[in-house]
Amino acid sequence: MKLLKDEKQDIEFKQSWRDEYLKWICAFSNTSGGMLYIGVRNDGEVIGVNNSHKLSEDLPNKILNTMGLICEVNLFADGDKKYFQIVVEKYPFPVSYHGKYYRRSGSTTQEVNGYELDKMIFSVQGRTWDSVPVPNVNSEELEETAFKIFKKKALQRHRLTEEDLAVSREDLLHNLHCYESEYLTRAAVLAFHPDPEKWFTNAYIKIAYFENEADILYQDEVHGSLLEQVEKAMEIIYLKYMKALISYEGITRRETYFFPPEAFRELLLNAVIHKDYMQPTPIQIQVFRDRINIWNFGEMPASIPVSSLYKFHRSVPRNPNLASIFFRCGYIESWGRGYSKIKRICDEWGANVPVPESNSGGLAVDCTASDSYINLARELKVDGFYVAQNVVQDVAQNDAQDNLDYFIIRCIKENNKITRDEIARRAGKNKKTIERHLAAMRDKVVFYGSGYSGYWKIVEDTGD
Repeated sequence: MKLLKDEKQDIEFKQSWRDEYLKWICAFSNTSGGMLYIGVRNDGEVIGVNNSHKLSEDLPNKILNTMGLICEVNLFADGDKKYFQIVVEKYPFPVSYHGKYYRRSGSTTQEVNGYELDKMIFSVQGRTWDSVPVPNVNSEELEETAFKIFKKKALQRHRLTEEDLAVSREDLLHNLHCYESEYLTRAAVLAFHPDPEKWFTNAYIKIAYFENEADILYQDEVHGSLLEQVEKAMEIIYLKYMKALISYEGITRRETYFFPPEAFRELLLNAVIHKDYMQPTPIQIQVFRDRINIWNFGEMPASIPVSSLYKFHRSVPRNPNLASIFFRCGYIESWGRGYSKIKRICDEWGANVPVPESNSGGLAVDCTASDSYINLARELKVDGFYVAQNVVQDVAQNDAQDNLDYFIIRCIKENNKITRDEIARRAGKNKKTIERHLAAMRDKVVFYGSGYSGYWKIVEDTGD
């Protein structure tokens, strides 16, 4: 007989019993539960066991004595072939086997330790990382400026009333569920403490301005409570790093940034709230002349793939207690609608919609300047966007449909190590536009090597 099942996360087949298979039972109990079959081949064919009577007595005792688990052990028969089914429930506490912890990952059993063990313990206990209490810190040590920001925003967004806020600092923290017994939680320390890095070394924001993909012109680090970091980072980016284009409609002065501040604030808040603070890497923001990229460590939940961020989805914050504080002060909506809001703002501005992607164990979001912004920068003859008149005339001599392709070929002929950023700067286009054209020109140009040691080669001579 062949069982109508396949091996997967909650099903495992073994031909005979070995005590090391107690690891599999441990792993099932620490994941989602499962069934271990003994006397069954990997393809589901029942081959039976030779010592079924002894095993029927030994298996329950081995499981109980080594791990303290009580599992359902069923003995079945297929003719004269007898096999076992061990049913393992998911347990509400971490289970170890000989002092080690195991979990299921797909159809494999893996030992868990270090960072992954911490995550597993929180998961099976139904707790979150940010709800853990922090000893030896009291409410008087928290930053007054952070509380002022919280109260101002909460009143502006009507999340709390004057009466709600007219209480002592300690009562306000209790009302925000920032205490675990008599201790402040990690969420409270992150949101309000002037130096959360005393406990969490990665709790800051790193910002750098890049001349190109390799050269940094200047950089800043933003420290302090997370509520203050959001405000400070926005100020640095939009007053120091990004230069607004100044134009006039009649006598009305108009300032235009290449990406809407309100939309970037949403991305920054997402990074702060969803960041994995167990990892020693800060939030990183890279600013270019016509592009800004923000990255935070922490993979997306399995239930929300990156491709679904602009679609309706439930809010699943990595740090729900921290998210609750930011919701109470009106920073976020907590309905999983952040990216819909970002798209709406970008559409109103005529800006490019940001592109999120999984990157280096976290989420990176790329925000590029629209062609309309680049064209305005060229009209205003802004350094880095302005294209010399003789180049414009040269390109204009060719068929309009092939203008940009022709210009790219010219740039590569002049310098076969030219970067995409430099081509975009010279063409007065954003990098994404150049990359689209290069992708369509694979029959004409090929890039050999990698990074800045690579070079372009023209496959087909198109002529000048």
